[in-house]
Amino acid sequence: MHKVGFFRSVHVKVVLIYVLLILIAMQIMGLYFANKLEATLKDNFEVSITDRLKLVDFSVKEEMTKTHSENDASLEANLKDILSGLSSDDIREIRVIDAHNRILATSDNSSQSIVGQRSVDSNVSQAMTTASPVEKIAIDDKTDKRVWVVAKPVQSKGKIIGVIYVKANIESVFEQMATINKILAGGTAIALLITIVLGVFIAKTITKPISDMRRQAVAMAKGNFSRKVKVYGNDEIGQLAVSFNHLTNRLQEVHSTTEGERRKLASVLTNMTDGVIATDRKGKIILINTPAQKLLASENNELMGRSITEVLSVDDEYTFEDLIHMQDSINLDFSSWDHPYIWRANFSVIQKETGFVNGLIVVLHDITEQEKIEMERREFVSNVSHELRTPLTTMRSYLEALADGAWKDENIAPTFLNVTRTETERMIRLVSDLLQLSRMDSREYELNTDFVDFVKFFDRIINRFEMSKSKEVEFIRELPDAPIYVEIDTDKITQVIDNIISNALKYSPDGGYIRFKLSTNDEQLLVEVTDTGMGIPPENVDRIFDRFYRVDKARARSMGGTGLGLAISREMINAHGGQIWATSVEGKGSSIFFTLPNNGDEGGEWD
Repeated sequence: MHKVGFFRSVHVKVVLIYVLLILIAMQIMGLYFANKLEATLKDNFEVSITDRLKLVDFSVKEEMTKTHSENDASLEANLKDILSGLSSDDIREIRVIDAHNRILATSDNSSQSIVGQRSVDSNVSQAMTTASPVEKIAIDDKTDKRVWVVAKPVQSKGKIIGVIYVKANIESVFEQMATINKILAGGTAIALLITIVLGVFIAKTITKPISDMRRQAVAMAKGNFSRKVKVYGNDEIGQLAVSFNHLTNRLQEVHSTTEGERRKLASVLTNMTDGVIATDRKGKIILINTPAQKLLASENNELMGRSITEVLSVDDEYTFEDLIHMQDSINLDFSSWDHPYIWRANFSVIQKETGFVNGLIVVLHDITEQEKIEMERREFVSNVSHELRTPLTTMRSYLEALADGAWKDENIAPTFLNVTRTETERMIRLVSDLLQLSRMDSREYELNTDFVDFVKFFDRIINRFEMSKSKEVEFIRELPDAPIYVEIDTDKITQVIDNIISNALKYSPDGGYIRFKLSTNDEQLLVEVTDTGMGIPPENVDRIFDRFYRVDKARARSMGGTGLGLAISREMINAHGGQIWATSVEGKGSSIFFTLPNNGDEGGEWD
């Protein structure tokens, strides 16, 4: 959070507002007081001068109405005596002027020379002309100070006989006002200083809790809910602090709950086997867990911000709006030519209470094994149905023929019965093989093991097939002379070897050979059976151990095979802790290998 500027802080603003309000109030009060005081002082000064002029006016009028025809000097002397008694600090000068503008007397001793001269003052002329007093404030020529000039006409019997001219020293009034203003200014400065100090303390009581709450808000934004705001009082700010602390506690509880749920969700998303992808309202990926990243072969955060339709490779078929309204799941095929990979995508809309779509959740579930099992199930049912339908159809045909009277023909009836018996035995073998595979799948069997000399054991089985073979096929033995003792279930290993040799005899032509090889090392015994038959195409070699799988289905059925022999052999070898596999060159022959744990003391070496 940025630091608040000094002049932008609430503390300074409160102090400034407080000081400005006090300053404005004091200025208004000072101006009002100064104006009123000045007007009062001036009024008092003028009233004082006016009252004194009334006495002068009466004396001057009485003196000027007397007859002084014999000697005007006596009039001037008498007027001078009258004026000299009115001298004071307030009145600077008083003049008496007759109707002919001649100055009869003056109270200023330094200006006695003007007596008898004509007055040129415009105020005197104006008073005589208007017959009314003239009052004004002027600047004295001698002192450059303000004086109050009054020119009052003297009337007798309705006739103006002269003018009393007064200069009053009003500058003293303004000097008093200046002194008072200085006192007011000093008082204002002291009051402002006290106001600023008080304003700082008052603002501090307001801004300190706010500053504490601001610091707490910053700490809360960083995830720290341990701090509490100090409550300074029970006023509105104190109640706000209490509410803020309560909010902090509630946020801490909610944050703890949210953090716990987030960790749970993160753990679930990380450890779940299904892939989860979340988008925003525009279809851009905002969350993806590890399984989904592995599925899409992406690095951390590589897919963030990309379109969900593009990532799932469905942009050619669906838009994001289509996925929002998708009710059913869709299958996504990420299979390569050598590795099947099928996922099912389920879509769930993230929606607010108002109905506004805020995003989409996509859950990806690996259904590769399910699809594989389902495909194998369908193939198994199809194969079993086909394998049972063929002998049953044959048996029904021959039995219907016998029921129609063929049993009476001594040449045909035995043949029909022999075919029916052969097909019945074939179905019995098929059902037996299926039951055996079922028991092995459910592990409902036990190995009856014993230590045997595998060289003699293997040689006896080869001899049995060599004595009963119906083809001109040469048997080649590459067996060690020394005995090799292993722990095996002889019945099950006999069945394995029988299945392998039977297949080799079936597909080996007359004049060919079957080579039997046995070798061992300290850990395993290796058995190899190689024929010179038609071979297996390279793309089918790994599938010959699947149930009901045949390279040449028509030829295999004609030879009586069920397609389960090698599947059973693989299960039996795995049960012994060994492995079985095949190699083949198409048109030249095939080799079947299987290993068994070497549990005996004797042994040799094999490549």
